[in-house]
Amino acid sequence: MAWQHRVETSTTSLFAVELGQGRPLLFLHGVTANAFVWLPVMERLAHRYRTVAIDQRGHGRSSIGRDGHFDAGACARDVTDVAAALQAGPVLLIGHSLGARNAIAAGARRPDLIAGVIAIDFTPFIAPAVFDALDARVAGGARTFADAAEVTGYLTERYRRLPPDAVARRARYGYAPDAEGRLRPLADAGAVRATCAGLREDLAPDLSGLAAPALLVRGADSAFVSAGAFAASRALRPDLRAVVVEGADHYVPEEQPAQVAALIGEFSAEAFEGSSL
Repeated sequence: MAWQHRVETSTTSLFAVELGQGRPLLFLHGVTANAFVWLPVMERLAHRYRTVAIDQRGHGRSSIGRDGHFDAGACARDVTDVAAALQAGPVLLIGHSLGARNAIAAGARRPDLIAGVIAIDFTPFIAPAVFDALDARVAGGARTFADAAEVTGYLTERYRRLPPDAVARRARYGYAPDAEGRLRPLADAGAVRATCAGLREDLAPDLSGLAAPALLVRGADSAFVSAGAFAASRALRPDLRAVVVEGADHYVPEEQPAQVAALIGEFSAEAFEGSSL
């Protein structure tokens, strides 16, 4: 059974889900998602590690933050505040999409708290048209639904390659009834719009300045991080490891959780070898 708790920082209150004991792994979800999407990966690693996933600001059961900011710097501060609050030594950050952006930004800003970074399907050099399409998808989900079946139908159509258990997990943990009994997304609509705008910031300086060990991961069929963007990011940091996961598009952790858990397990030895408790 996962332990659910909150981490209070100077600017926000963050909801967390935790499994296992050992060296700390901190998981960061993508836009409109929440901590629970990581459970299949966490369950595969909890026998060896202390796995912690958070709802990022404005998402799930976390607050939107008292500073009203959703840029990389604000999100990275949340991540490093949680890393410090765990009091378990440097943490390995594993982020998907928005979470990957925030993991890279946090690692660049506070290398003393970060043992390593695994950035899944978010890199510099993403085309503006990709963010335009993301804005449209996010706007389409900012509405209410009559019941769980309608939510499931919407999610199945939106995330066509997610397995049924991943769709069910998003439906169960990502929505709550409003005053009229209709289901609404837990992700705050205004916060999500601001978060999407922040994703357009140039990430190249942070990736260039990242001192911790890092692994860049792309879904082989991803339309979000193109092959060209991935290649340009690898050229920017040829010293970093890079992996392409077959059988996945953008949503690599939910589509291929076993492969992602295996990558984390392999990379963690390298990351923690260079850090100290």
